[in-house]
Amino acid sequence: MRPPFPLSAGLLAGLSLLAGCTAIGPDYHRPPVQDMPAQWKDGSGWQNAVPADGEPKQAWWRVYGDATLDRLEADCLAQNASLQQALAKWQQAQAQAGIHESATLPTVGANLGASRTRISADRPLSSYGSTQGETVQNDVRPLLTVSYELDWLGQVRRDVESARASAEQSRADAENVRLLLTAQLAASYFQLRELDEEIQQISASIALQRQVVRLTQLRYQGGIASSSDTATQEAGLQAAGAQLSLLNNQRLQQEDLLATLSGKPAADFHLAPGALPPSTPEVPAGLPAELLQRRPDIASAERAMAAANAQIGVAEAGWFPQLTLTPTYAGYESTTFSSLVSAPAMVWSLGLQASQVLFDDGRTRGAVESARAGYAATAANYRQTVLQAIEETQDALGALQGLRQATRQQAGAVASLGKVYAISRIRYQEGLDNALTLAINQQNLLGAERLQTQLRGNQFVASVSLLKALGGRW
Repeated sequence: MRPPFPLSAGLLAGLSLLAGCTAIGPDYHRPPVQDMPAQWKDGSGWQNAVPADGEPKQAWWRVYGDATLDRLEADCLAQNASLQQALAKWQQAQAQAGIHESATLPTVGANLGASRTRISADRPLSSYGSTQGETVQNDVRPLLTVSYELDWLGQVRRDVESARASAEQSRADAENVRLLLTAQLAASYFQLRELDEEIQQISASIALQRQVVRLTQLRYQGGIASSSDTATQEAGLQAAGAQLSLLNNQRLQQEDLLATLSGKPAADFHLAPGALPPSTPEVPAGLPAELLQRRPDIASAERAMAAANAQIGVAEAGWFPQLTLTPTYAGYESTTFSSLVSAPAMVWSLGLQASQVLFDDGRTRGAVESARAGYAATAANYRQTVLQAIEETQDALGALQGLRQATRQQAGAVASLGKVYAISRIRYQEGLDNALTLAINQQNLLGAERLQTQLRGNQFVASVSLLKALGGRW
């Protein structure tokens, strides 16, 4: 009897047709975020955010033109342990996606069996009309085995779809860690530079206060000033010294943070004093809202939603039978190697097994409901992430504008106090003002300049917050 090859070919063709059917479960469509604002509060235009996290990223911190910051950011990207951990998780997710994708193709294995068996002459009779003798037999059996779960419902395809989306989510998570770390480092760096300038200014103020204390003591000895005047000036000097100690401690903390962010031990890390850059980079007029699309946290939330949607189909497949090719193999079997590879020695098997759970006490229904609820949760998280991105961007824009206005106003105050000090110097040189008045006017000028430095430092930190809110790129 001939092997039923036509039947086998027809069976394979039918299985291939079934495997090409539409996958079970809902197809993924990114839901729109409702109630989007028409524009920013400053009048800038707005459009709906569509994650485009795959676009190339720029070294956004280079817009500040600070070589030391560039070096620290490069160290952070190369050595920061948190970033390396996030990248390793991304690689792990990619490998997991590859494991899931392998289920779309059959698993083929090789099996070689060889045995030599002696059969006893005293074994139980199989026929009472004949005698039995001892027998020695060889059996050589090389086979190729195939195992394959037929994806006739698209369950495997949905599972692969979910795994790919999860890998893309992990990639976005790694990019988000990169953005957060580089932004935190830039903000800490500018805070340190602000402290450097404040330390320099308060050190100059302390030097002037010491002069004022000496002048007050001379005036007291000459009977011009009272003892309370001397005590007041000494108290001011001590308070300024306490502020200097506090600033030095704050600088040390920022320096230690920069060391950790750049992947170096804090005990061995030292950064020479410096100053803030001359100015913050300008925000382009009519800020393009599509830059918000590059936020990696939005991309992560959207990919999580895609992965959860695919899991609905995986769960719904539990309602239907599972089809598996079994037993499926092809090869040869012979008692001698000389006749092994021949048509009479060929063996093969092709079978299809169907299995269906008839009662699971609501397990499948619970899995489907859980998958649908999981998708609803990720959809809500996606919308919340977009709204939070809008909030952070609006806050950063408002803070930056407010600080720029305050900086301009403080610059006017510094200019006015500078004029007062310049006039006081002329009056002192002409003998119209005493040295105490000159020192007090200079101290007031230094205090105003210190406030101006604080505003400029906050302005740089706010600009970093805006860059982070926009996904790390203008």
